Formats: sequence, C-alpha cells, structure tokens
Amino acid sequence: MKIGIIGAGNIGGNLTRRLTALGHDVSVANSRGPHTLTDLAEETGATPVAVRDAARGAEVVVITIPLKAVPDLPSGLLDEAAEGVAVIDTGNYYPRQRDGRIAGIEDDGLTESRWTEQHLGHPVIKAFNGTYAQDILDRPRPAGAPDRIALPVAGDDDTAKSTIRALIDELGFDTVDAGGLDTSWRQQPDTPVYGLRAGVEDVTKALSEASPERKPEFRG
Repeated sequence: MKIGIIGAGNIGGNLTRRLTALGHDVSVANSRGPHTLTDLAEETGATPVAVRDAARGAEVVVITIPLKAVPDLPSGLLDEAAEGVAVIDTGNYYPRQRDGRIAGIEDDGLTESRWTEQHLGHPVIKAFNGTYAQDILDRPRPAGAPDRIALPVAGDDDTAKSTIRALIDELGFDTVDAGGLDTSWRQQPDTPVYGLRAGVEDVTKALSEASPERKPEFRG
C-alpha cells in the first residue's frame, strides 16, 4: 500500500522502518522539513516529503505528532489522499507534560481522538497510542505465537478499522476491537491497557476495567 506517515519521532520512525521492510511505499514527513529526514530515508527507502504532501495518493495515513500540534496541520491535508483513506491517530493528551490545556477535551468531554478527528475533518482510527515504540521493532510475532502482543484499535469507520487491523496483523501483532471513538477513553494514558504487553484475552479484560474519569494528573 501507499502509506503516509506524519511525524518521525519514536513511533513514526519505527513504523517507517517496519512498513518499508514489509514492502509498502512509505512517504514520511515532520514539522522540520524533508531535509531533516535524509538519514531515515537512506536507512529505510522511504520518501521524505513536506507535511502537506504526505497524504497524497495514500491509502493509509498515520498521524503521530504531539496533540497540541494537530491544529497546525495544513488545511485540506487529506484532500489528495486515495478514496476511502484510513487514518491512524496515535496521539495522547499530556496536558501537564507537553500539550497544555485543550478545551475540547477538558470542557466538552471529547475523547482525544474525537478531538483530532474534528480538526482533520475525516474519521480516524485510534491505534498504537499505548504501544512502546521499540516493541514495533522488537516484538512482532507470527500469528498464533503464545507471546504475541495485542493492540487495542478504536474507531467508528468499520472499513477503515478492518484495513488498520489487517495492517497491524501484518506488522506482527494481534488486535482487539476497542469500540468507537467515543469510548476510546478506554485506551487513553493511565488506563489499564495503556502500555500493556499482553495477548487478546488480557487486553480485552483491561479495556473493560477502564474508567472514563480522567485523573487530576492528566487534566490541564
């Protein structure tokens, strides 16, 4: 598939490494410009591009940037993406450590990915937000392996969700359908599933044990 990755930090960089290794056509962008991605491009064969060009023709787009930077993404970012593009949001809200107070989340009660979706004007699938970046490189396992990790995947677009779950399976991980975006608080920071390295049964259990109440340390 043609895949655009916006954000070349730990998650974005390692997804670039794995997805290119699997034979996908990957374009990668960051806020500092394509000239800063030369090393990653040489290592992986990915194409470094400007953010505004990352989604052009893409069947999958990964948004993996700090939440506070989402409103700064170019308008019409997905206008030239492939029809039916599936968009992955890996973001998390860290109001005290990084993002500051976001009124849509704090006052309006939006989940993190619903807030991101509204800014993008396109459905998103929440995935990889609680995944250790190094696990993307080190922990892939074949289907059926007893130590295969499962990742929660939330979203309202069933077709896009199926596309993303199949891609995650190809990357070497199981998935658990975590429901729609309005209940994706079940996999936000400081929930039982966040950072959990476990299989389908334990991930399903952890999702069921989450509370929608955001703890004070995760409020602005």
